[in-house]
Amino acid sequence: MRLFIYLIIFFAFFDLFAQLPIISPFAVSLGAGPFLAGLAVGMYSLSNTIGNIISGIFSDRKGPFAILLAGLAATSAALFAYNLADGPYSLLAVRFVHGLAAGLTVPAAFTYLANRTDHSRRGKNAAISGAFVGLAAIIGPAYGAIYTGQGSVPETMAATGSLIGLLAIAAFLLLRTHRVNKKKENSAANRQAFHWNPGLYRSFSGAFFLMFSQGVLAYMLPLKVESLSLPSQLSGLLLSAFGLSAILVFLLPINRLFDAVRPIITLVLGFSVMGASLFALANISTEPLLYAAMCAYGFGFALLFPSINSLLIDATEYASRGRAYGYFYAFFSIGVVAGSGVTGALALSADSGFLFSGSLLLLVALANWLTLKR
Repeated sequence: MRLFIYLIIFFAFFDLFAQLPIISPFAVSLGAGPFLAGLAVGMYSLSNTIGNIISGIFSDRKGPFAILLAGLAATSAALFAYNLADGPYSLLAVRFVHGLAAGLTVPAAFTYLANRTDHSRRGKNAAISGAFVGLAAIIGPAYGAIYTGQGSVPETMAATGSLIGLLAIAAFLLLRTHRVNKKKENSAANRQAFHWNPGLYRSFSGAFFLMFSQGVLAYMLPLKVESLSLPSQLSGLLLSAFGLSAILVFLLPINRLFDAVRPIITLVLGFSVMGASLFALANISTEPLLYAAMCAYGFGFALLFPSINSLLIDATEYASRGRAYGYFYAFFSIGVVAGSGVTGALALSADSGFLFSGSLLLLVALANWLTLKR
C-alpha cells in the first residue's frame, strides 16, 4: 500500500512538472500576450492552493480515501479538457479547473500515508516520498518537452490524463481494502478542532520558504547561466544535479537520520545549507563550482523536506492532519509564486536574487534555532 501511495505522489508531481516547459508557449500559440501567458502559468498555482485547502478539510471529514479518488479522477478529466482550449481565455478556464482538481490529490495522499505510518519511521518515510517528488522533477519536464515536440500540448496532457485515470482505477481497487474503519475516521471522539501551534508554524513557514527559494532558483538560474555566457542548457543540467543530490540523500541509509535526530535540528541544518549554497551561487562563475553549489543545495533540500513533514505529523492529531496537510501544500504553492514574483518585482539581478533568498533562509534558520528551547 505504501509503495502505491508513493506512486500516486510521483504522478501528482509528474503532472505538475511536465507542464513547466510547455504552457507559456502553448498560451502564446493561442494568441495570448505576455500578461495572459504569465497568468496562464500562474492560474494553476492559484487554484491549486484552493484545492489543497479543500482537500485538507474534507480529508478530515470524509477520510482521505474518498478525496484521493476524487482528485485523481478530476485531474484526469481536466487534462483531457486541454483539447477544448481554443483561445487564451478558454485556456485560463482549463488551467483553473486543472489546478483545482490536482490540488485535491497531494494533501490527501500525504494524509493517507501519515495516518498509516509508525511514528518512529515518519522521517524516513517522508524522505522516501521526497525522493519520488525529486524523481518527478527530473523526468516530468523532459517528458513534457519531448512528447510535445513530437505532437502537441493537448496530446501530451491527454497522455498524462490517461496515466492518472488508470491510477484512479487502481486506487479504487487497491486502497479501499486498506481504509481505516469508518468509525475510527469519523467518530466524535476523534474529531478535534484544528489547533495552531509552534510545530505547525515551523512546518508551514518551512514549506513556504523552501518553495520561495525554489521560485527564485527557477527564475534566476537561467539568468545566471546566461550572464556567464555558458550554454543555455546548463541551467537544466544544474537543476538535475540538485534533484539527483536530493534523491541520493532521501534513499541512501543516511535517511535514518530523520528518525534519529529531532526534526527541528535537521530543519535548521537544511535551511543553513540551502542559504549558504545560494550565497555560493551568487559568488562563483565556473561550471564545476556551479554544479558543486547545486549539489549542496540539493543536500540542504533533502534535510529540510522530511523535517517539515515530521514537524507537521508531531504537531497534529489523527483527525486534524488532513487540514494541516491542506494548508501545508497551500504554502508550497504560494511560496513558488512569491519567490519568482518578489524578486521579479524588485528587479534584482541573478546574483542579487540569490543573495536575497539566501539571506532569508539563513534568517529563518536563525529564528528557529533561537526559539528552539521555547
